[in-house]
Amino acid sequence: QVQLVESGGGLVQPGGSLRVSCAASGNILSINVMGWYRQAPGKERELVAEIISGGSTNYADSVKGRFTISRDNAKLMVSLQMNSLKPEDTAVYYCNARVRDRRYRDLEVWGQGTLVTVSS
Repeated sequence: QVQLVESGGGLVQPGGSLRVSCAASGNILSINVMGWYRQAPGKERELVAEIISGGSTNYADSVKGRFTISRDNAKLMVSLQMNSLKPEDTAVYYCNARVRDRRYRDLEVWGQGTLVTVSS
């Protein structure tokens, strides 16, 4: 079993900052990609940012320059620092990881989601 547990999220005013983090645990051999997706009401889930094991990153155009993804491979954690938040960033944020477990199975795992609300 592999699990992702998210922390952070909450209510923040426009222009403010927030950090969400995610910790992986379980029968993990390696993690290739860790990332964050979000889903706003009435919209499809979309990629926000992802980081490969070697450190390269990929961001949605809508968050470039405002959000920063980072990863701690030793702790199996990924974080998303969100600055200059806008009301349109309001969504449930989901942690995602592509994992190889100790049985050499390649798995895609999702966290339970954490709500980020940007409102005055």
